[in-house]
Amino acid sequence: MHDIFLCVRACFVCACVSIGQFRIFFHPSKSRVVPPLATMAANLGRICGSKLLGTSAGVGLQQVKQLSTTKAWTNGQKKLIASVGAVTGGLGALLFALESSVEASGTEVHPPAMPWSHKGIISSLDHQSVRRGYEVYKQVCSACHSMRYIAYRNLIGVSHTEAEAKAEAEQIMVRDGPDDTGNYFDRPGKLSDYFPSPYPNEEAARAANNGAYPPDLSYIVSARKGGEDYVFSLLTGYFDAPAGVVLREGQYFNPYFPGGAISMAQVLYNEVIEYSDGTPPTTSQLAKDVATFLKWTSEPEHDERKQLTIKAFGILAFLAVISYYIKRHKWSTLKSRKIVFVPKEK
Repeated sequence: MHDIFLCVRACFVCACVSIGQFRIFFHPSKSRVVPPLATMAANLGRICGSKLLGTSAGVGLQQVKQLSTTKAWTNGQKKLIASVGAVTGGLGALLFALESSVEASGTEVHPPAMPWSHKGIISSLDHQSVRRGYEVYKQVCSACHSMRYIAYRNLIGVSHTEAEAKAEAEQIMVRDGPDDTGNYFDRPGKLSDYFPSPYPNEEAARAANNGAYPPDLSYIVSARKGGEDYVFSLLTGYFDAPAGVVLREGQYFNPYFPGGAISMAQVLYNEVIEYSDGTPPTTSQLAKDVATFLKWTSEPEHDERKQLTIKAFGILAFLAVISYYIKRHKWSTLKSRKIVFVPKEK
């Protein structure tokens, strides 16, 4: 098996050296020039032939070792490989430098890492915060942003009971149909309905927001670098434009937004809404709750995934103990067992 591996390795080395070389090599034994592929085929034939004919394995292995090292390479081949390596390394360094220069741009402030309660390996989302975040979205964010991938049934067992989620769905009117007469009609929402969009189409959304299109918030935390840290910092990071920064009409300065100029005005203020559970609605509390809610909409499987992680660690720990026992007390005797053939004496 080892000899076969060396043979395959020699073929790979010969192919790497020969393919792509359009010059020919000098064969000193016969004083003539031969194509590189013919040289490779001849070497391979001699090596494999020694195996097939049952000749001494020392000659074949010696030839394989010679082909597997760089001693048999010419100066031109070594220079070519060194040049390719240098060019590849230079391109890699250039790409890394360009990427680093982009990340070091001064037009955007990176959001600080917040101590979220769900950041732990086995920590779940704060479901009370998810419920309050839904209230913030419903009363503030839904005026401009859609969540067309989240249905009211998804709230059940997370932030609302089934009756509460059904009551929330019935507060909207959904265009449905056609009926038996071919007409469309409006009906109260159901659990299977998705959150309504504030605009009928993209053109209407741009016309109402000075040409800017409000993004859908269903997966916004996963779609933005920084996740919930970015959302929290963006909602609480409005400042007066510094000297030298010129904003167009309808734009506001926010250093956490790429470019610093954002078309969304500050929407969260102290006591802009009232929480149903009586929590003081400060600006930071509102931003924290809606960021947690958007974290859940982006990763609805967040808690289930961490529960599965706990189960997986438990199973792996049990299997590790069993594996150690088998290795120590069962396999050790099989591993050290020796079978000796003792011929019968004549």
